[in-house]
Amino acid sequence: MAINIDDPAPDVSFQKQSGETVSLKSLLGQKTVVLYFYPKDDTPGCTKEACGFRDSYTVFQEAGAEVIGVSSDTPTSHQQFSSKYQLPFSLLSDSRNQARKAFGVPPTLGILPGRVTYVIDTSGIVRHIFNSQMNFQGHIDESLKIVKAISKET
Repeated sequence: MAINIDDPAPDVSFQKQSGETVSLKSLLGQKTVVLYFYPKDDTPGCTKEACGFRDSYTVFQEAGAEVIGVSSDTPTSHQQFSSKYQLPFSLLSDSRNQARKAFGVPPTLGILPGRVTYVIDTSGIVRHIFNSQMNFQGHIDESLKIVKAISKET
């Protein structure tokens, strides 16, 4: 079952780049969370998307948001990808695709892991969903627009 706007985000757990386990619930409360699911580390589209979030990271931070990337890649793969492109945000491992299933991230063409971004407010409510396998910049632009709107509410 897919998560929709105004639904509470499911409390799922991930493995951080360091190998430790972290829950989504523990990341909420202080900042809006921009949680983006992507197919695979170090592929052309995923690199473009990650670097787009990297290049706008300061703006997200200033608007009170934290960016977090999620794929099924290993923590080691995430460390290498993050280091190679100097990503200032966490990449979390969903190796068994439990978070992807809990959010209802649909596959593309039935085989590729989907590319979906969720903006989750400090109360844990999903405020925006952007789903596009090919519009990499749209994930950044749409998320930033919503994050800025949320920051004006407080």
